[in-house]
Amino acid sequence: MDTEKSRFNTKLIHGGGYKDKYGSVNVPIFQSSTFEFESAEEGARCFLGESDGYIYTRLGNPTINALEKMVAELEGGFGGIGTSSGMGAINTVYMALLSKGDHMISSDAVYGPSRVIIEDHYSRYGVESTYVNTSDINDIKKAVQPNTKVLYIETPANPTVEITDIKACAEIAKEHGLVLVVDNTFSSPYLQRPLELGADVVLHSMTKFINGHADIVGGMVVAKTKEMYKKLRSMMTALGCNLDPHQSYLVIRGLKTLAIRIERAQQNAQKIAEYLEKHPKVEWVRYPGLPSHPQYELGKKQMDGPGALISFGLKGGFEAGKTMMNNVKISILAVSLGGVESLIEHPASMTHSKVSTADKLKAGITDGLVRYSAGIEDINDLLWDLEQALEKVK
Repeated sequence: MDTEKSRFNTKLIHGGGYKDKYGSVNVPIFQSSTFEFESAEEGARCFLGESDGYIYTRLGNPTINALEKMVAELEGGFGGIGTSSGMGAINTVYMALLSKGDHMISSDAVYGPSRVIIEDHYSRYGVESTYVNTSDINDIKKAVQPNTKVLYIETPANPTVEITDIKACAEIAKEHGLVLVVDNTFSSPYLQRPLELGADVVLHSMTKFINGHADIVGGMVVAKTKEMYKKLRSMMTALGCNLDPHQSYLVIRGLKTLAIRIERAQQNAQKIAEYLEKHPKVEWVRYPGLPSHPQYELGKKQMDGPGALISFGLKGGFEAGKTMMNNVKISILAVSLGGVESLIEHPASMTHSKVSTADKLKAGITDGLVRYSAGIEDINDLLWDLEQALEKVK
């Protein structure tokens, strides 16, 4: 079935165009490390890139490739590259696009390890970086240097849920010859498609919304052009951080319900955010579906929905947040996000614990910030859970 012109929900079920001679309705798991050639000549053509045959699973695999095609089609890109984790996707991008003496601009509220790996490791090899509030376009413009090569943004940002204007960033990138990379994990292609807004590369931790069931770890990079795809694909195979066929199969299965999962989760998130905003023990709430969000209008313009992530602060600060998190009964105290289950966590001591205190505060990651990922449970049960936990907060 040709799904190129189909609508999103149809692409979720039929995208990628996988077919085999057996008529498999679902993509099979090709659990093989290596593949047989029909002849020596065919083997030579495969290694020269003159054939689309498979050689070795680190280089390519039918199950992995089916998922790569599906996500690339959903994002509107030339091709996808599956990786063993979200950090595998991030490092593939960093390694392919940054060299000694190069400079990168990124969101100051970016996922902790995305920042720490640059500051603690890539810096040892001469890569420079600047972290700014990318929701303020002027801050990005001021940060551009003669050696800047990459503008790397995460929108909505983790964990502050700030929104960055992708189109405006694309204009800056074009003006200065930069590669615009967007981490689209928080939205998924169902709610936001950065390549359509001018980005060059989009990436995901597929562990989150794309898979949606908290049972695999995986990443995906999607390139807008063939040239960029070849550059990134070559780096991934060199790093050896390919996705596994069995994990790919599970992600394909999870991906089919992406739309209905996100619809239910963001319905829950909207009601929870409205409840928290009115609660006397809650100091502030940051959620794209609330008019109080600083980039509320941009979110409506750039995204197809506010998503399922909420950040909020309690009036009692860290101790109040800890009391609340220790007393939830349905929501799960755990890192990660985007699953069918509701998760709650404390970024300052968990996902962003290795970011310096000064940098956390500069990025708005206060000790009292709580991140909540709404799942698809019954909303009345989730509200009851939060209410009984907040009752215990002094």
